[in-house]
Amino acid sequence: MAPVFFVVYMWGGSLGLPAGAAVAILWALFALIELSDLLDGWAARSMKTVSSFGKLFDPFADVFARLTYFVCFAFTGIMPLWIFLIIIYREFCQLFLRQLLAERGVAMGARKGGKTKAVFYMVSGAASLFLWSLRSLGALPGTHEGIAVAVFALYCVSAALSVGSFVDYLVQFKKITAAGG
Repeated sequence: MAPVFFVVYMWGGSLGLPAGAAVAILWALFALIELSDLLDGWAARSMKTVSSFGKLFDPFADVFARLTYFVCFAFTGIMPLWIFLIIIYREFCQLFLRQLLAERGVAMGARKGGKTKAVFYMVSGAASLFLWSLRSLGALPGTHEGIAVAVFALYCVSAALSVGSFVDYLVQFKKITAAGG
């Protein structure tokens, strides 16, 4: 779904999509991306089918999707590039740590800080899509600046949580490797 989100966001108008259709498609894709993240984890836990593959693939798929929409928002100036860089550096460093542990046969699962960060990524993404939707539709023009300030604040919180959760994962990584994992 992430590549489709990118194409519709970046080139929907060039492809002949009316603004309203592009907005509707993007919200549907965004909802599917985020709901699938919630539902797959819930289903795995409730059916007790948590696997090492799932512990690696689920966060990879989530990062892949979220970085895709963050690229779109950064490209159009909704997300500050410096915040995008903090987030992308965190995500790639995190994937690297997971890979190092996977080579040792250890799958590091999600941590509470990472889940909180993911919620703020989702909220920031939704707020950004809301702002982009208003701009694309020319709706409520007097509110765009205030919403942009709120979106910026959400991104600042997301960046701080991103760094904090990475530090938590780094501490956990050191504990696992020190214990011989």
